[in-house]
Amino acid sequence: MAQGCDSNETRYTKSSSPGNKQDPFDDVKKVLRREKNRIAAQRSRMRQMQKADSLHLESENLEKENAALRKEVKRLSEEAKYLTTVLSNHEPLCSCLGPQSSDILYSPHHGVYHQPHMTSPRYHH
Repeated sequence: MAQGCDSNETRYTKSSSPGNKQDPFDDVKKVLRREKNRIAAQRSRMRQMQKADSLHLESENLEKENAALRKEVKRLSEEAKYLTTVLSNHEPLCSCLGPQSSDILYSPHHGVYHQPHMTSPRYHH
């Protein structure tokens, strides 16, 4: 331990040996370096906490958005099912299609109805 100092920081210094003289400026530099490092570590921990908080909020928002999208997918699936039923019930009654009900095609893979361009007046209701 350095002689004549009451500072807690001096307990980390090398003990004086006969051939090793301790420079008082080295102790001051060491104290300043430790203080600077302590402040930098504190700032780093603060940035880490802010980043974690930000990621947590983003995660919550994405979960809410995901739930809303799942709800919309369910609603649209039910609507598509309903419309498929309506179309199936309407096809036999539709006079414009007659026996050529293949003019309107349903692709179950894509869940989309495709209707070719109709230029003939017989297709209009």
